[in-house]
Amino acid sequence: MPVSVSTPVPVPSHRKLVKKLIAVVALSFAFGFAMVPLYDAFCYVTGLNGKTAGGAQTGIFGLGGLRSRAAKTPPSSIDMSRVVTVEFTGTVMPGLPWEMVPLTPSLDLHPGELHQAKFRVQNLSDKTIVGQAIPSITPGLAAQHFEKIDCFCFAQQTLAPGETKELPLTFIVKPEVDKDIRTITLAYAFFNVDDTKSVNKDQVSR
Repeated sequence: MPVSVSTPVPVPSHRKLVKKLIAVVALSFAFGFAMVPLYDAFCYVTGLNGKTAGGAQTGIFGLGGLRSRAAKTPPSSIDMSRVVTVEFTGTVMPGLPWEMVPLTPSLDLHPGELHQAKFRVQNLSDKTIVGQAIPSITPGLAAQHFEKIDCFCFAQQTLAPGETKELPLTFIVKPEVDKDIRTITLAYAFFNVDDTKSVNKDQVSR
C-alpha cells in the first residue's frame, strides 16, 4: 500500500505586513504634525477665524506674538465708489492689570486708502509688565482683505508701573473686499506674556 506524503504548507511571512503597518503609522504621525501649519495657512488665505493679513502668527504663549510682514505687492487702486466703516475695540484679558482704549473708535474710508488708528494702553499696577496684543476681524470673510502695514501687535509691549503709551496701527482695507461688507470690526485682546509663560512651564513640567 503506497504511503502518501503530505506536502508541507508554507508558513506565510509577516515581515511585509509589519513593514506596511509601520509605514502607515509613520505617515499618520507625519500627517498629524502637518495639519497645524496647513490649517494656519488655510485660515490665512480664507480669513477663517478672523486671521488678518500683514502678520504671521507665531502663537500667544511665549513665542513672540505676531511678526511684521511687509506687503510684496503694491496697494490696489482706491475704490472711491463706496465707503466701509472700520470699528476698533480693545480689551485686556484676566491677569493683565492694564487699561486699553481705542483713540479712534471708528473710521469711514474708501477701500484701498491708507489709514492710521491709535490705541491708548496704561499699566495700572506697580510692576513692569509685558503684554501681547492679538487681533481678530469680524466678519471673518473680511480678514484676508484687511492688511496691517504696521501694527503694535507685531511685537510685545512693555509698560513700566503706571506708564501710558499710544500704540499706532497703519492699515489698508483692500478694494477686493466683498461689496456686501460695509462694516468691519477690528478687535484687540491684550494678554499678560508672563502669565502665559508660566502656563507653558506648568504644562512642560507635567
